[in-house]
Amino acid sequence: MAEPSGPIQPIHQFEITKLVDFGRVNLPVFGPTDLAFTNSHLAMTIAFLLIVLFMTAVTANMKVVPGRLQAAGESLFGMIDGLAESIIGHEGRRYFPFVFTVFSFILAMNLLGLLLTFTVTSQLAITAAFGVLTILLVLVVGFARNGLGFFKLFVPSGVPIVLLPVIVLIEFVSFLLRPITLALRLFGNMLGGHVALSVFASFVVALGVYAGHGGASLLVGAPGAALSMVMVVALTALEVLVAFLQAFVFAVLTCIYLNDVVNLGHGH
Repeated sequence: MAEPSGPIQPIHQFEITKLVDFGRVNLPVFGPTDLAFTNSHLAMTIAFLLIVLFMTAVTANMKVVPGRLQAAGESLFGMIDGLAESIIGHEGRRYFPFVFTVFSFILAMNLLGLLLTFTVTSQLAITAAFGVLTILLVLVVGFARNGLGFFKLFVPSGVPIVLLPVIVLIEFVSFLLRPITLALRLFGNMLGGHVALSVFASFVVALGVYAGHGGASLLVGAPGAALSMVMVVALTALEVLVAFLQAFVFAVLTCIYLNDVVNLGHGH
């Protein structure tokens, strides 16, 4: 059955398409699997290269009085460094490389999605990978530092014995939900924002064509197209802010989860 035609098809921008097909292979665990280089791989590769180029440009010619590019790089570096230290404590710098890498990569992919027709972080598989990777690091750090004492994370101090089984169960389920909430928060915000942008951009085109018919159509279509264009500009500005905030929130939550196991049982 043919796909419906029309100007408003906002979900098409999230479809993964094969750019280079490597054929079908049999993998030991996953069985028959299609291997391909997709638009998702391309976008992530571009984001990675942009980060490398940006950081190289920032550090290539460091000056006492920084220029705009150096100042921007130092601001991002200092912000995440201060975030890790303020949440995790004096050991925060040890985990700064991971937090900064995740933050910068997510930020680059979010911003790149505003320029391309495909947004990597609108794919749940990608955001889930970041969430699982973060929780795996938390588990490794938790057991490496605390051994079996890691399970104290699920036993808050001062809880009455009668309520302890219920509280432990709630804490355990809450911990299991952490990678899911990390993934869904980033995925949902990027998906929703880009759908809204696509819809209003389609309104601009559709109402502009309608206004071109002249007469009464012009009186209705022209103001509608202008209002839709204003909404596109406003939503684009909002999406730039959301792109930064979602990367920052992911970094904040990563630091909070690491703090739970780094400073298990005591403050900092």
